[in-house]
Amino acid sequence: MKIVVTGATSFIGAVTVRQLLEAGHQVYGVVRPGSANLTYLTSQVPETAKGRLQVIYLNLSKISQIGSQSVNQADAWIHIGWDGAGSDNRTRRDVQQDNVRHSLEAVKAAAALGCRRFLFTGSQAEYGVYHQQIHEELPCHPVSEYGIAKVDFYRQAEPLCRELGMDYLHARIFSVYGPGDHPWSLVQSCLKTWQEGGLMKLGECTQQWNFLYIEDAVAALLHVLTEGKAGVYNIAGQDTRPLRSFIEEMYEICGQKGSFRYGARPQNAEGPADLIPDIGKILRETNWRPKTTFSEGIYETLHRLQA
Repeated sequence: MKIVVTGATSFIGAVTVRQLLEAGHQVYGVVRPGSANLTYLTSQVPETAKGRLQVIYLNLSKISQIGSQSVNQADAWIHIGWDGAGSDNRTRRDVQQDNVRHSLEAVKAAAALGCRRFLFTGSQAEYGVYHQQIHEELPCHPVSEYGIAKVDFYRQAEPLCRELGMDYLHARIFSVYGPGDHPWSLVQSCLKTWQEGGLMKLGECTQQWNFLYIEDAVAALLHVLTEGKAGVYNIAGQDTRPLRSFIEEMYEICGQKGSFRYGARPQNAEGPADLIPDIGKILRETNWRPKTTFSEGIYETLHRLQA
């Protein structure tokens, strides 16, 4: 298939491009002009597959112009591009609502290229604060502007895709970790701090949590794209337990170098939500299964940090 991927230089986007190429697809990777992360994307591309990747330099605000960038036809669109995903911008309504507008233009651009399927990477932040198992039918009560904007997009994009003759697939991604993640993420911060023998200041970390390794997360997206019916899918792992358990497992893997202190920093923008995802739907409707244990993923992430 010919597949457009926006946000192609991002943590999830670059691995998505690689896995698509490895599966034999042709990929149009949309990249912000002057992106500092372009080398991260190119480092992911297998030498034998470089001829099947075309990099499109285009801001999301101008995504409607993709048809003038030597892209005349595509079968599917994976929309990962989203500005302001970092914690500082999650509370900015202007930034997040700009994303909604640009992403709706992406839907129209996908239809103009002849795409049959449009997959959007949503977020667990759409659900808001829950202390129970989270399944796709639960009402969304987002508390951050980031979560609000993702829900706003879903509510407009789903009927728009139906109107334009495309299947709409909405992947609500929970907590993904692995090599290439933002340096300020919890996992990356812990591993780097402890490798340097430092003190990691943490929140209370008493909530239930769930982690999914990047390779498994992207594989889930591709299974949804190729096998899933139109609708919403939770993308998460099968290992849910108190966050402190994950913290202490990482600390053991790091050889107990450095130290950590609970209760030393405030909660994030979404508040103290428990992550207890129900992934029954993706397990029933696709052949995807997570393959990487948390410890295996941490060993691999730590190896990349040390390289």
